[in-house]
Amino acid sequence: MNHFKTISEYCQAIQIATPKHPHFDIRNFEDNMGKVIESMPPFRHEFYSIAIKADGGGKAISGHHADFPNGVTVFFNSPFQILSWEIVPDWTGYYIILSQDFLASSHYFDRLLDDFPFLKIDESIPFEIDETDLPEILGIYERIHKEYYSDHEDKFQFIQVYVLQLLNQIKRLFQKNVNTKDADEQIRSADLKLLSRFQKLIKTSFYPDAKLETFANLHSPSYYAGLLNIHPNHLNAVVKSITGKTALNHIHNHILKLAKAELLQTEKNVKEIAYGLHFESPNNFSAFFKKNTQMTPGAYRKSK
Repeated sequence: MNHFKTISEYCQAIQIATPKHPHFDIRNFEDNMGKVIESMPPFRHEFYSIAIKADGGGKAISGHHADFPNGVTVFFNSPFQILSWEIVPDWTGYYIILSQDFLASSHYFDRLLDDFPFLKIDESIPFEIDETDLPEILGIYERIHKEYYSDHEDKFQFIQVYVLQLLNQIKRLFQKNVNTKDADEQIRSADLKLLSRFQKLIKTSFYPDAKLETFANLHSPSYYAGLLNIHPNHLNAVVKSITGKTALNHIHNHILKLAKAELLQTEKNVKEIAYGLHFESPNNFSAFFKKNTQMTPGAYRKSK
C-alpha cells in the first residue's frame, strides 16, 4: 500500500500539479477533473484533508465508511487513515490539505483534536448537508482559495483565520446533520481501543523475546504511533484526553516499574539492566532513574 509523507508526493501520485506551498494546499475539484486518477487504490498519507463535494458521481472511502452520501457531502481524511476512491470526473467543490507543520504554525490549532473531535475519528464520518448550507461553506473555501493564490506576504495569517472559521462552520453542520450522541460514543470507543492497544504495545515491546523492528526506539511515542498507523500528535492527544498523562509519561512509567523490579528481584548489575531496557548507555539509565525517583539505581537497591 502506498504511503505519502508529503503533500507534493501525494499530488504527484494522483497526477495533479505540485502545490504552491509544501505544508498547505487548496484545490477546487473542477480544476482536477480530467487530470486526477479517477480510480485510486487504497493508500495512506500524513496530513488532514477537509472537503466539500457540491456535486458529482462516485464515492471516496475513508476507513470503513463505504456508504458515501449522494448529495452535498462534507468529508475528512486523517493522518495514516486508509483511503481510496472511485469517482466520476464531474465533481465540483473544494478541499484543503493541512500538514502538521501548518497546524503547528498557529496557536489557533493547539487543541485541534479536542475542539474538532470529528477529525480524530480513524473512520471519519462523511455526512450530507442541506443545499441551503452550501453557499456559506463554499464562501469560506473561496476566500481561502483567493488568498492562497494572491501575492500578499501575510496571506497565511489570513488563511489560518479562514481555516479556523471553516472548521467551526463544519462543526456546526456536523452537530446539525450527524447524530452527535452516536458520534461521541464512536469517538470514545475508538479512543479507548487505541489506548488499550498502545498500553499493550508498551508491555509486549519490552518482553525479552520481543521481535522488534530494526532501530526500534522503545522510549519514543513515535515508535508506537507508527505501529498503530496514526500520527504521534494524535496518539498523545487521545492518551492524554483519557488518562491525563502524555504518551511519553506512560512509556516512562512502564520503564520505571521494570527497572525497579529488576533492581529489587535480580542480581543484574546496572549495565545489564540499562541495556535490557533499551537505554543507549548505563549513564542514560542512571540519569533517567534518578530524575524519576531522586535516587540512583544503586542507592534504590540498597534502600530496599
